Amino acid sequence: MSTSPVQIARRPRLAIAVLCLGGLTAALVQTLVIPIQSELPELLHTSASNAAWVVTVTLLTAAVVMPVAGRVADLVGKQRVIAVSAMILLVGSVICALSDSIVPMLAGRALQGLAMGFIPVGISLIREIAPPEIAGTSLAAMSATLGVGGAIGLPFAAWITDVGDWHALFWVAGGAALLILILVMTIVPHIHDGSSGRLDVTGAIGLAIGLVAFLVGISKGNEWGWSDPETLIFIIGGLVVLLLWGVFELRQDEPLVDLRTTARMPVLMTNLAAVAVGFGMMAQSIAVPQLLQLPESTGYGLGQSILAAGLWMAPGGLMMLIFAPVSGGLIARFGARITLMTGAAVIGVGYLVAVFLMDAPWQLLVATCVASAGVGIGYAAMPTLILDSVDAREAGSAVGLNSLMRSMGTTFAAAVMAAILTSNTTLMGSLNIPTKGAFQVCFIVGAVATFVGVAIAWGIPRRANFKTVDPVDPADLVATSA
Repeated sequence: MSTSPVQIARRPRLAIAVLCLGGLTAALVQTLVIPIQSELPELLHTSASNAAWVVTVTLLTAAVVMPVAGRVADLVGKQRVIAVSAMILLVGSVICALSDSIVPMLAGRALQGLAMGFIPVGISLIREIAPPEIAGTSLAAMSATLGVGGAIGLPFAAWITDVGDWHALFWVAGGAALLILILVMTIVPHIHDGSSGRLDVTGAIGLAIGLVAFLVGISKGNEWGWSDPETLIFIIGGLVVLLLWGVFELRQDEPLVDLRTTARMPVLMTNLAAVAVGFGMMAQSIAVPQLLQLPESTGYGLGQSILAAGLWMAPGGLMMLIFAPVSGGLIARFGARITLMTGAAVIGVGYLVAVFLMDAPWQLLVATCVASAGVGIGYAAMPTLILDSVDAREAGSAVGLNSLMRSMGTTFAAAVMAAILTSNTTLMGSLNIPTKGAFQVCFIVGAVATFVGVAIAWGIPRRANFKTVDPVDPADLVATSA
């Protein structure tokens, strides 16, 4: 039996649940290989430097796809782009599951990164289909999946590899992607929300080249050396390309990213805050697992296995989920600006707790939960600020750019944390391991970054020129099977 437009319009909560589950799956897949990262050279019969790209390639493709997927969604309709993202995730997961060498694995992981377009497009679609009484909470939940998926991906992947073959990681991901694809096609409504226009292909290519070059330089700087010519070529070259791309976009009638809209104070300041909050989220994900897994013989390491370390981190993901509806309530009462400031401040407090409480796993659990609660609060506020400040026709691309800025923050955090931990070491046997002071510096830097985010959020105009989204007419909803 086909589903009528009216029936689809009457079950938005189910559609929102599907979108959140899909976002959670797309984000979770990004961290699947972390537990086996050290084993990848042997598993894929390649060098350690080549194997490192299994993690990096998803970061690069995810960064590129977020603003591009948002723009495409604004042109052809959001549900269609979400369905294609789920299909890409399925194909990428199957390729990875069948891979035993580096080339097909990189291809599959690149496709998995492209599936991250699901999240920003899902956020903008929720704004259109959610009833007013649950709109804030729904946006908060969907936005939080970006952090929650990464937080629970580590223990989930560690458990699978602990009890079975590593290929099972990707078969499970493929099964989840297939389920999401079916649910999206049958439950999530296709709204005739596409606008007339064209995709700025030249702009998309320019953005991809600039972002990839810049992010490769940042993510590999610690490995190659920050003063190495190769690192400088990638970073400086990427910035130059992005600068030229910006000039090109300003001259287009239908740009990939409307930089004039992006330059408005509410949007600009929110995107800058996104970098700081993204930095704060990632910093704990880099430092805490390493501290948990260092041997107790160091005097400060906590001697946990990979699986145990993941389990100690897992409650942080649950805290993000718990505080997503809290964020929705704060937004309704105090506004998204105050909510973003609150979330960033809570993350900073979590890091300060970690500076003084790092002598037992339960202490790091407390610090992680506090910081994760702040992520849940802050991540939810940012898309609300963006969507309230741009025209509905630009919602997808605007949220995609904001997601990109969060991703940039996590990339900077990974590079900075790695630099701190590798430049402050002590010799243990034949290995150089980070000192206790290095971990404390990581936590302090994380706190400073998030408090900078508070200051940036404070600068967001209190009364932005909010745009409203017109209610969706049931006539504009069509059965997805049509």
